[in-house]
Amino acid sequence: MEHEQVVLVGVDGSAASLNALDWAVAQAKRVGWRLHLVCAYALPTFAAASLDGGYATLDDTAIREGAQAVLDEAIERVSGRGVDVTSALETGDAAGVLVDLTKQVCLAVVGTRGTSGFAERILGTVSSALPAHAHCPTVVVPLREGEETPIPVKRIVVGVDGSDSAKVALTRAIEEAEVWGAELTAVVAVPIGAGAGLLGWLPASVDREGVLADVKEGLNVAVDHALEGRDLTVRRHALDGNGAALLSEFSTAVDLVVVGSRGRGGFAGMLLGSTSQQVLHHSACPVMVVPTRVADEGLPPIAMGWKRRP
Repeated sequence: MEHEQVVLVGVDGSAASLNALDWAVAQAKRVGWRLHLVCAYALPTFAAASLDGGYATLDDTAIREGAQAVLDEAIERVSGRGVDVTSALETGDAAGVLVDLTKQVCLAVVGTRGTSGFAERILGTVSSALPAHAHCPTVVVPLREGEETPIPVKRIVVGVDGSDSAKVALTRAIEEAEVWGAELTAVVAVPIGAGAGLLGWLPASVDREGVLADVKEGLNVAVDHALEGRDLTVRRHALDGNGAALLSEFSTAVDLVVVGSRGRGGFAGMLLGSTSQQVLHHSACPVMVVPTRVADEGLPPIAMGWKRRP
């Protein structure tokens, strides 16, 4: 499967989607990729029962015109900002449409908390479904009232736990750090404290600091392997606590959180790992979810075609 160097952005006219669009423009400009804007809308077969007991069929012209107005607003917003832009109206469920399009692009971006968009489309639904099933990394950009999303990206944190999905996420986080010239911190969480869950039952005689040291050594091995041949400094932390809670806490002090996901297919299947899902719901900054499948789908490294920009 060949993925084009394109940043896909789902827009619905909400403040959240426009906020996400601004982030996507910055990313596309940084790596020199094209921006592709998509507004997806569904065509209902009927709206309401008529007086004679039948159904009143809707003329879809007004619906399509409304969707086009949303798309035109987005196009106008990015006009003159130094990126190549294409756009398309698509019919169908927004999440399903965007998931299908991720088979052709290298990055997808959506907003969250967008509850007032065109035809009452709620990006909150899309922001959960898209990262779970996408064929490329997805960035979910939260809208925080009264605060601007931090651009450019200066600080990145990535969750690492030794899994294949975390290794893929670590590799992508390193690439993002190189592109943005950002500080990168790799974090592994070990719930060993009292009441922490997984290892909270350890007897008092067990050296918890020793456990953290052993995990830190594993983290160092993983990071060193991912950094092979690269000139980048990565901070490493093995911390006692819940992974999702720690990453969410880090999100208040960084500009991008990167997490992995097994990305199981099928909408009836598991959406996301619990850590990824919780981070998406609680993060104060944009979250990049990198599905394990990207390692097998032929995505080019983001450094390909990238030119350092001021």
